[in-house]
Amino acid sequence: MVSATNDLTGKLALDTQGLGQLKQSARTGSPEALRTAATQFEAMFINMMLKSAREATPADGLMDNQQTKTFTTMLDQQLSQNLAKRGVGLADVLIRQLSSQQVNAQALAIGAEQNGQGANTSLDLTSLVPKQAPHSLHGKEQALSPFATGTGAKASASAVPATPGITASGRVQSPHVRGFQEKLGSHADEASRTTGIPAKFMLGQAALETGWGKREIRNADGSSSHNLFGIKAGPGWKGKVATAVTTEYVDGVPRTKVEKFRAYDSYADSFKDYARLITNNPRYEKVLANATDASGFAQGLQRAGYATDPMYAAKLTRIIKHSLA
Repeated sequence: MVSATNDLTGKLALDTQGLGQLKQSARTGSPEALRTAATQFEAMFINMMLKSAREATPADGLMDNQQTKTFTTMLDQQLSQNLAKRGVGLADVLIRQLSSQQVNAQALAIGAEQNGQGANTSLDLTSLVPKQAPHSLHGKEQALSPFATGTGAKASASAVPATPGITASGRVQSPHVRGFQEKLGSHADEASRTTGIPAKFMLGQAALETGWGKREIRNADGSSSHNLFGIKAGPGWKGKVATAVTTEYVDGVPRTKVEKFRAYDSYADSFKDYARLITNNPRYEKVLANATDASGFAQGLQRAGYATDPMYAAKLTRIIKHSLA
C-alpha cells in the first residue's frame, strides 16, 4: 500500500513540495516509492497525450490567447493527475517490468518532478532504460511497455526504445494520429519513393486537408471520395467528381464556396494522383527542392498557391513537427 506521505494522486499537479518528497523517497528503492513514482509517470504520460492532441488541433479562435492556453495547460495537468489516480494500466506494467530489471524509482520520480514543474513533456524515454535490460518481454505486457521496440520485437540495451503511440523524438501520439498513420502509411511510403518527399510530410498534409480523416470529401451517396489532398477537378480532369462546400480565402477573408473535387477509387489512387501533380506541375518545383525540411516544404506549398489559407504553412508545419515527428 502506498504511504500517505508519498501519495500525490490526491494533490494538485503543481505541488512541487510533494514531488520533492517523492524524489527523496525514491532513493530508498522501496516498493511503495516505486508504485508512487510509476503512478506519477502514468500521469505524465496522460498529460503528454493531452498536450499532443491539443498541439495537433488549430487554436486560433477569437477566444484563444496566452491566458487561456496557460489555464488549459493547468487543467490538463490536473486532469492527468486525477486519471492516473484511477489508473489506465501503465503504472502496473511499469512496476512489473522495472522491478524485474532492478531499475531505481528515482528515474521515474525525476520525470514526474519535471512534469509537475511545467517542464516540456516531450520526455526522452531512453533515459529510463537500464543498461542491462532483459532482451524481451512477451504478450500484452510487451505491447504496453514503454521499453518495447514494437509488438513481437525484442528489445536490447543498444536499441532505441519505441512505445506504441510515441514518436522517435519522444512525443506521444493520440490514438487517432496513430490510426491515421497505420491506415495510410504504406501509400505514403510508395508516394515518397516516387516524389522524394518524406512520407510523414504527405501524411501531415492529408491530415490537415481531411482533419485526420474526419472531414473527408464525400460523394453524393455519402461514400468517401478518397480525396486526401483537397485536389480540385479542373477542366482537364476526366475522372470521377465529388461536390463539396469549402472555404477559400480572398484577400485574407474566408469565403464559403461550392467546388468540384477529384474522386478516386482508393486512397492509394489519391496518393498516386498527388504524386503526379507535385512532380509534373512546374509550379511545385521549389516544393520538391525544399522537401527535406518540414517548414520549407509547407512554405513552398503555400507560396506555390496550393491553398489560400494564410495560415496553411504554419498549420502544416505544426502537424508534421508535433504530431508526426
